[in-house]
Amino acid sequence: MDEISDCVIVGGGAAGLSAALVLGRARRRTLLVDAGAQSNLSAHGIGGLLGFDGVPPAQLYAQGRRELARYPSVTVHHGEVVAATPDEGGFAVTLADGGRARSRLLLLAAGMRYACPDVPGVQELWGTSVFHCPFCHGWEVRDQPLAVLADGEQAVHKALLLQGWSSDVVVLTSGPPRIPDSDRDRLAAAGIRVDDRAVVRAIAEDGTLAAVEFADGDRLPRRGLLVSATLYQRSPLAARLGVRFAGPGPVSAESIDVDPFYRTSVPGVFAAGDVCAQLPQVAAAIAAGSGAAASVVRTLMEEQR
Repeated sequence: MDEISDCVIVGGGAAGLSAALVLGRARRRTLLVDAGAQSNLSAHGIGGLLGFDGVPPAQLYAQGRRELARYPSVTVHHGEVVAATPDEGGFAVTLADGGRARSRLLLLAAGMRYACPDVPGVQELWGTSVFHCPFCHGWEVRDQPLAVLADGEQAVHKALLLQGWSSDVVVLTSGPPRIPDSDRDRLAAAGIRVDDRAVVRAIAEDGTLAAVEFADGDRLPRRGLLVSATLYQRSPLAARLGVRFAGPGPVSAESIDVDPFYRTSVPGVFAAGDVCAQLPQVAAAIAAGSGAAASVVRTLMEEQR
């Protein structure tokens, strides 16, 4: 990795692989560094991705790497980028294994970490019958008894949305409740019950949610649980580079601020995918990776003039 790359891509999920593919086809020297720990690997399948609907995420990523192997200008390295510093008009990149690389530009695409409710059993069912996005997972639990574990405005929005997949939806605030009476009336009118008892456990049977247990020992049979999850940067690299973050949104607490060309506030640093999105979806990440790569190519062309 002594030769200087045109671009180092940090992360080999949907956005990173998509960007590397575009850069490879543009014959740009590209180093993709991936730790292989994408957040959606536990999901049963990718929901709503044309051509890959229902396909396990790992299968998509493996297919992406196979496609990259056709392009000699792209190198895929298993590892983690821990530092990147300005160096002679580009960046000096340091890997966790001690390796070093040099690059003209950087593309951040390491994905996000999902902070889900700290309830026993939730993590074990994450990505299957416990989920944060009904567009990704709602179809698999359609017409089943479902619950929303959230409070306040988020609970109201999610519960009403989830009714598109099931008529049996219960809101679990896990108290103390923060849903005003006006919103409770709105939920009641839609046939959605609100339960304010403290939730202590998600109970599984054969790897699928069977019930939600309350502090009083009572159990509510449910087959799917929609929860509020906050997204945080998986890698500290963006903060270390000093890029500007957008204000906390309804989903992401640490979204990287980018312009329409996926440029961050730090010259030469781009970002794509969940790291700069408020709607984390594989299809959107693929599109963003492609767009960011095209922007990288334009920037390289301008530098060569």
